Amino acid sequence: MPDLNALYQLYRDRAAFYIVYIQEAHAVDAWQVASNVKDGVLIASPASAADRSDVAGRCVRDLGIQLPALVDGEDNRVERAYSGWPDRLYVVGVDGRIAFKSDAGPFGFEPERVKATLERLIPEPS
Repeated sequence: MPDLNALYQLYRDRAAFYIVYIQEAHAVDAWQVASNVKDGVLIASPASAADRSDVAGRCVRDLGIQLPALVDGEDNRVERAYSGWPDRLYVVGVDGRIAFKSDAGPFGFEPERVKATLERLIPEPS
């Protein structure tokens, strides 16, 4: 998150940034991973839109995310449209086309490639 927060601080006046909370990837009642157990990240699958918003808010706080956060609906429409699971980084141009899509995260996160794409698409302020 520090790299993404830094990009947000650098470009937030020239680009819209959002983090979209999608379905919980490693819920305790679904597919839990050992590292989450070790780190005490024990989250059940949200049962309602309000529960999903609460979990998203905790994630934003706990991870120190500075980007504005949106929450995908219970129908997971955004996740399906963008192949967001488990997590990905996207840059969408003003023309609505995807200019960059990372590999699946967290291991596919390449903030330096996001930055290179932003540098290409967004002029430096004068």
